[in-house]
Amino acid sequence: MAGKSRKKKGHDYIAKYRVPFSGRFNLDKHDPSDKPDITREEAVEILAKEQARLKELQNVLWAESKHSVLIVLQAMDTGGKDGTIRKVLGPLNPQGVRVHSFKAPNEKERSHDFLWRIHDCTPKTGMIHVFNRSHYEDVLIARVRQLAPKKVIEQRYRHINNFEELLADSGTTIIKFYLNISKEEQKERLEDRLNVPEKNWKFSSADVKERKLWEDYRKAYEIALSKSSRAYAPWYIIPANRKWYRNIVVARILRQTLEGLKSKYPEPEEGLEQIVIDD
Repeated sequence: MAGKSRKKKGHDYIAKYRVPFSGRFNLDKHDPSDKPDITREEAVEILAKEQARLKELQNVLWAESKHSVLIVLQAMDTGGKDGTIRKVLGPLNPQGVRVHSFKAPNEKERSHDFLWRIHDCTPKTGMIHVFNRSHYEDVLIARVRQLAPKKVIEQRYRHINNFEELLADSGTTIIKFYLNISKEEQKERLEDRLNVPEKNWKFSSADVKERKLWEDYRKAYEIALSKSSRAYAPWYIIPANRKWYRNIVVARILRQTLEGLKSKYPEPEEGLEQIVIDD
């Protein structure tokens, strides 16, 4: 009976972790240490099965070449974006996956609208693209650091929604993940980067400064997620304190979303059964 219960919960991840498309949204109600419905030992086998299915779905997506997939990853510093990409998407065919990491815009990018540099990185049909940070930085950092007037930031929410609707109307399936960690977990991960020599390169003193703005960033995320979770571009709040559970949740939501596309292999050329390959 317990096994059936776990299976049922696993199939409800989309509904459980999706941000509502309307109404009030409170990030504090989402536990970053949400108790998993599986054990860590079970997770290894489950993730392998999810990855095997994702490989199949990616192959059909590539062959059919009617749809594309855009995965947006956002998180606080040390939230686990790189690890999620590596652990969940690592086994996929690299020919069909592209990862784009967005840093602070350069001079040329700043001379255009804030979505200019983003549009060029969106996926063509058959492809899966991952945004490691994204256009949402322009309503997150800009809000916290007051890099733009409030009126401009409010306009950007509308521009983002219109932009994502355009992509969706053009055949791109958008899945947005906010990797939710606690402030205590971030502290442990930052200390780990300081104490483990092989991880020192990951540490930046700027992370300590940003950490002082934890509550400001949480509020900015809450507003952004509330204003931009739509049926054509849903946000999911992923409990990310447990990395192994984070991977399972992301993999399952991605797998279920790809299955929902109902992609099919193209019809083969007629007369293949009559072809004989010469020796």
